[in-house]
Amino acid sequence: MDLRQLSALVAIADHGSFSSAARALYTVQSNISGHISRLEKELGVTLVDRHRGGLTDYGGQVVERARRILREMDDISADMASRGDAVSGDARIGVIGTTARWLMPQLLPSLAEQHPLVHVTVFEGSTTTLLPRLMAGHLDAAVVHLPVDDPELTVEPLFAEDLIVIVHSRHPWAQEDELSLQRVASEHLLIPPKGTAMRRILDKAAASCGATLRAQAEIDGVRLLTSLAMEGFGPAIVPATAVPGWVKGDFKRVLVPELPRRVIGWVQRRRPPPGAPTRAVHQSTREILGTRGALQRGVHVGSGAFPLGRNG
Repeated sequence: MDLRQLSALVAIADHGSFSSAARALYTVQSNISGHISRLEKELGVTLVDRHRGGLTDYGGQVVERARRILREMDDISADMASRGDAVSGDARIGVIGTTARWLMPQLLPSLAEQHPLVHVTVFEGSTTTLLPRLMAGHLDAAVVHLPVDDPELTVEPLFAEDLIVIVHSRHPWAQEDELSLQRVASEHLLIPPKGTAMRRILDKAAASCGATLRAQAEIDGVRLLTSLAMEGFGPAIVPATAVPGWVKGDFKRVLVPELPRRVIGWVQRRRPPPGAPTRAVHQSTREILGTRGALQRGVHVGSGAFPLGRNG
């Protein structure tokens, strides 16, 4: 078993076929076929289904370990190249869309200045799509909506942000600056689907007020949720960073004091530990939040950022 064989298997998993894997690895299909055949012979199992395409169950088991091995090799190289002050190597970071929208334009230039040899690949997604990619080794770390409860992951809260109601300017609530959660629950809303972290928080907050949120539509995607509310399809509960202060239009932001803040955190696998490039991105993220996070509308940083609600 060698690294070329493992790389070939991972490439087939990622790209779906021998030919696509060959293109991704800048080689010919016969080389990929040879690597897989030798690996299958050594392990005594079929890893790739030649008729239907894709991996077999055995292939799926092997490829997850192969990803970790290959990533560990990359991290060894990166750590040895980063023995001094200069950090170099790749970091693959997942970020939820609302945070990426304001954090990345500040983080990436700062990182390029402090660590010009670190190459960052940013993957935007929701918490529910980013966490499986992190666990599978596709990502080195992720900035996601907490809580995240998995013994294989380490979690660090980064900041908290207000949850607010967005309504079109024609909606009656547009005349209000603040609403009670019971009044918000009196109308059908655009809200995240059941089972998502944000929906669980919203339902818990409503229950504590003796109310139940009613869905006009369940939308899995904060950006779409916000856009629909701005277009007048109904009021929506969204995080404050979904509507930055510079965004203007025919809509109104309305505060709801009973809503808790949404907590955003840095999540990474316990084993293997992150390499030097990922640690550099993590440190730069902390620095940006420390100096500029509180300048974002509705964002709270520091020791008092994480109460159960606005009133503590």
